[in-house]
Amino acid sequence: MQAKQYLNGFGNHFESEALPGALVKGRNSPQQVPYQLYAEQLSGSAFTNSRHQNLRSWLYRIRPSVLHHEFSLVKQTQFIGAPFSDEFTPPIQMRWNPMPYPEKPTDFINGIVTFAGNGNLDTQTGAAIHLYCANQSMERDYFYNADGEMLIVPQEGGLLFHTEFGALDVVPGEIIVIPRGVKFQVKLLHNKARGYICENYGSPFRLPDLGVIGSNGLANARDFQIPVAAFVEQTGDFILLAKFNSQLWQAKISHSPLDVVAWHGNYAPYKYDLRLFNTINTVSFDHPDPSIFTVLTSPSAHPGTANVDFVIFPARWMVATDTFRPPYFHRNIMSEYMGLIYGSYDAKETGFLPGGGSLHNCMSAHGPDAEAYEKAVNSSLKPEYYDNTLAFMFESRQVWKLTSKAYNSHYRQKNYQNCWQGLRAHFQSKELA
Repeated sequence: MQAKQYLNGFGNHFESEALPGALVKGRNSPQQVPYQLYAEQLSGSAFTNSRHQNLRSWLYRIRPSVLHHEFSLVKQTQFIGAPFSDEFTPPIQMRWNPMPYPEKPTDFINGIVTFAGNGNLDTQTGAAIHLYCANQSMERDYFYNADGEMLIVPQEGGLLFHTEFGALDVVPGEIIVIPRGVKFQVKLLHNKARGYICENYGSPFRLPDLGVIGSNGLANARDFQIPVAAFVEQTGDFILLAKFNSQLWQAKISHSPLDVVAWHGNYAPYKYDLRLFNTINTVSFDHPDPSIFTVLTSPSAHPGTANVDFVIFPARWMVATDTFRPPYFHRNIMSEYMGLIYGSYDAKETGFLPGGGSLHNCMSAHGPDAEAYEKAVNSSLKPEYYDNTLAFMFESRQVWKLTSKAYNSHYRQKNYQNCWQGLRAHFQSKELA
């Protein structure tokens, strides 16, 4: 069950209650809360942030979040965080096949493998890229991330996120964002599930400013969905997992932490259907920069330069005349990790597979492969609809530093550069008369 409500990144206020009268009116923390609940504030920004950037919600829950046992370190090396080493990040273009599914039962959290990252947790800058493969639901474990918010991009199989705020389901073609600190549990809607995660250490994701585009276009605020309150009243032997300071921790807990009966505020999980994205493109000539496909952005302290952007390349019309329509050859100050959710990508119709990924770091040249180039320069330019395609990009102002698992994985394509080797020199010089 979910509510369709307006969300623009800052300033909005939502409220929801699972029982009539559970939501406190007129004040946030009265002497006695209805139903003898506990009042608890969850803050996603500094208390002293300007009003339009202040993120917080009040939760009215059966038990407060302090009620758990001591945390101990979980010894594992695949779900990690900043700082990242430079050891496995050469300035070459890289591409991977889809990550294989695990052979043993593996839930969402245990199926996360860290691929790359950048930034510094101490200064709350940068982000990390993870892949996940799961074939089992979380049953007695719950999780929260103290390091950053999580933008989750399913590629195969649906997921049901039970959060403190309520439940949201998400399938390929949709995304879900879980804010920093929010507890959740993931159930599989199918036998297996696979996808991508951007863990954002910096400013929370928000809609980009539209500038000269005007008031409409790209992702519209009205299409974002948030959960409605739905509490779980359950006791037993459970585990609370936490990602804190780049490491995974666990603590015993004797009740479900998803026991929020009512809440209000502007800090909550949300989902978005990428098929509702209102694509902006040229209707004359030339190829606009990929920034026109930005769904969400995490701004940096430098105006106009993102900490990390989430960009998509969805189904769309291509009508530009006298124009090389695929992405042009380019070198970029930003660093780009790209994934494919379904279909094919027009600049790499072979070799770039759904569930796979590519990495073109700062100033690493990239563009269409030889096959795509020849097709683009020799085809007749009639209006064409690019159907059955959905690719995305995590784009950062900082270099994506690879983990050893990503660099040394058996599913990394060791011959990726071969896709450009067929590009021939067509230039012919002649003396001027």
